[in-house]
Amino acid sequence: MNKDQLARTAKGLVASGKGLLAADESGGTIAKRFAAVGVGSTEETRRDYRELLFRSKDALRRYISGVILFDETIRQSTRDGTALVKLIEAGDAIPGVKVDLGARPLPGFPGETVTEGLDNLHDRLVSYYGMRARFAKWRAVIDISREANLPTRYAVDANAQALARYAAHCQAASLTPIVEPEVLMDGDHTIEVCAEVTEFVLHRVFAALY
Repeated sequence: MNKDQLARTAKGLVASGKGLLAADESGGTIAKRFAAVGVGSTEETRRDYRELLFRSKDALRRYISGVILFDETIRQSTRDGTALVKLIEAGDAIPGVKVDLGARPLPGFPGETVTEGLDNLHDRLVSYYGMRARFAKWRAVIDISREANLPTRYAVDANAQALARYAAHCQAASLTPIVEPEVLMDGDHTIEVCAEVTEFVLHRVFAALY
C-alpha cells in the first residue's frame, strides 16, 4: 500500500471546480447509445468515440479531475498507437477503471441484487495499476419497492460488505477506491422514503467500511 499515492489521488479527484468523466459504459449500454444515432458498436468505433473525448485536452484540464474507464478502454490505444490513458494524463486528469462485474440477482431475495467481482479482484487491481490506473469504482444497486418491502437489510448489508472488501483490496493495491452505493429513484415512492432509505444505506456502508 502506497499511502502517499492514495492521498495524492484522492486529493486530485476532488479538485475544486472539476468532476469525474464516466467513460465506463458497458458493451450493452454503449451499443444502445450508438444505435440511437445510427452507429454500429465495434471495438474500433468505441475506441474512436473515447479517443475523441480524451483528445479534448483543454476541456480535460479545465473541468475533469479523473476519467473512469471500462476494462476494454484502459487497454486500448489510438490509431497512431498512443495509449488512451496517456491522452488522459496529457490532459492533467487521472485515469481510473470500473472493476465491478455488475449486479446479479441475490438468491432468496426476489427483486434484489448484489454486485459481483470480488473473485481475483486483487490480481486485477495490480494489473490495472500497471496500466496506469490510479483509482477504481464499484457500484452497488439498491432498489426501493413499497409493495415488496424493499430493500431488505440483508441485501443492503450484502452490498455494503462487498463495497468494503473492494475498498480494502483497492487500498492494498494503491488504488483509491470510489465507493458507490446507488439507491435507485425509480418507483412510486416519495422523496421522503428515498431519503430515508438512502440514509439507512449510507449508515450500513460506513459501518462496513469502518
